[in-house]
Amino acid sequence: MTDFALLCDKKTNKYIIAWLNELSAVRRLSKNTIEAYQRDIGQFISFICSHHGEKVNLKLLKDLKPSDFRAFLASRRLNDVSSRSIARSLSSLKSLFLYFEQRDIIKNEALNIIRAPKLGKTLPRALSEDEAKKTLSSINELEDVAWVSARDIAVLSLCYGAGLRISEALSLRRMDIETSSMRIRGKGNKERIVPLIGNIEKAIKKYLELCPFEITNNQPMFFGVKGGTLSPRIIQKRVEQLRSALGLPPSATPHALRHSFATHLLGRGGDLRTIQELLGHASLSSTQIYTKVENEQLLESYLSAHPRGRA
Repeated sequence: MTDFALLCDKKTNKYIIAWLNELSAVRRLSKNTIEAYQRDIGQFISFICSHHGEKVNLKLLKDLKPSDFRAFLASRRLNDVSSRSIARSLSSLKSLFLYFEQRDIIKNEALNIIRAPKLGKTLPRALSEDEAKKTLSSINELEDVAWVSARDIAVLSLCYGAGLRISEALSLRRMDIETSSMRIRGKGNKERIVPLIGNIEKAIKKYLELCPFEITNNQPMFFGVKGGTLSPRIIQKRVEQLRSALGLPPSATPHALRHSFATHLLGRGGDLRTIQELLGHASLSSTQIYTKVENEQLLESYLSAHPRGRA
């Protein structure tokens, strides 16, 4: 991460740190989101420092012109950064300058005329039902240690059977599991209740029985082989092994299982509002993308099976 103190004067550095602290304490953004914002602002400060040949201070930031912001975004594009990342960089800048304006620190309206790059809508890449089931049923074949196998099955069952993000599954505590439901803390520390279906309950119960480490009520219950907190990378590597063994597409990831959960639920008649609640989406528009996935799959089936489709 960028050390802002090396590129800014003390006052500017102090305000940037205060902004980052507010993102965490007040807006309660996730750690990954805050790190992304910090990285974006670090790249911007570094660019402006080099562009103007001096340490960044509040007056310099106040006097920046649209051409300065465009030059920064252009430099990102020259480094083969995606449009989505550039759009996020612009969003980070607007958040920081809004913070300055709301506290009467500085005001710069140049950002208001900078347009974000157009983003093509990317659809979630879901696995088929057979691929998702094979992913879970094949773990035992790749792992000889019984409790590790049970652990990986439980984690991936939570992704596919309950639609959890990998971070949500790995932060699950024993005290979060109730008789027929689970209490999940998602993005922004928002809490939701997710049903605990039989297959997931069995997978978790087997893991708890075989796990060699003491599992207390208020700590994440999934462990690494040495007893530390289980890293998401371990689960990602497991899915990479499964992908290779089963000939699954490159899109097969732990997060693809969450997409598969939503897509398969919708395909079997689930309504969008319910799926929105289960996934923990703040906006229904985030969930509506799965209707497009379902329509694409219907079209693919038509084209491959119907005589007119083949024609």
